[in-house]
Amino acid sequence: MNKTFDNRAWFLVLPVFVVVAFTAIIPLMTVVNYSVQDIIDPRNRVFVGTEWFIQVLTDQRLHEALGWQFLFSGLVLLIEIPLGVAIALMMPRKSGWAVSLTLVLLAMPLLIPWNVIGTIWIIFTRPDIGLLGHSINSFGIPFDHTAAALDAWITLMLMEVWHWTPLVVLLAYAGLRAIPEAYYQAARIDGASDWAVFRYIQLPKMRGVLTIAVLLRFMDSFLIYAEPFVLTGGGPGNSTTFLSIYLVKVAVGQFDVGPAAAFSLIYFLIVLLFSWVFYQVLQRVGTGDKR
Repeated sequence: MNKTFDNRAWFLVLPVFVVVAFTAIIPLMTVVNYSVQDIIDPRNRVFVGTEWFIQVLTDQRLHEALGWQFLFSGLVLLIEIPLGVAIALMMPRKSGWAVSLTLVLLAMPLLIPWNVIGTIWIIFTRPDIGLLGHSINSFGIPFDHTAAALDAWITLMLMEVWHWTPLVVLLAYAGLRAIPEAYYQAARIDGASDWAVFRYIQLPKMRGVLTIAVLLRFMDSFLIYAEPFVLTGGGPGNSTTFLSIYLVKVAVGQFDVGPAAAFSLIYFLIVLLFSWVFYQVLQRVGTGDKR
């Protein structure tokens, strides 16, 4: 008997394509167009090919910003992923009011807008009225994130860890709750240690959520703008001038549309490439664990 298939349901996807076209594809094509032209005025444009890309790739300030960006994203992953997993492991696996209250309190920093986060930490770390800044200076330790690069980095990392570690905790805890109790019962029967349970049961079962956590935190940290801009403005000097802040300076501050467009495309490709590398590495590690 021949079956007939009704594919009209695909028309339901059309609104999604329209939204994506207006929010992603058309702006991206506009950026590509600007990246290969020298826009003298709205009516006069000169095709320059790869000139802006060469100029951007040889820009020493871009290399410096890229170095700061990799350092920041690396520290974020090294701190937040292990810390989030450790906090999730300390939480009880059984449901109850304590777990619900803990999850709500953990999720509160995620609800605060990014620009407000920077404002909160500016006030919190001010050496004259800020609780943290004044407390540190009262012990005779000079601390001022607006004047010292090390203090700016410490403040920035504390802010980032406080803001985004709860996301890792929530993902890791969801992965732990999905592990059947039979695995733990078998481990207790075999006399497995806590480390053995974590290494051979919990960590492999959390591989999927940790892959999501690593990818999300890398992309978010590599694209960060609002928090460091509000907190330090890229200073002191250029010590916290990340790629996003430098891109805004080129595009808005200097109004170099062509180099800024080329810069943004390179920026996009860097994020895409490293996200793909992280995903492939984590998938290979997972495959190796199964073997």
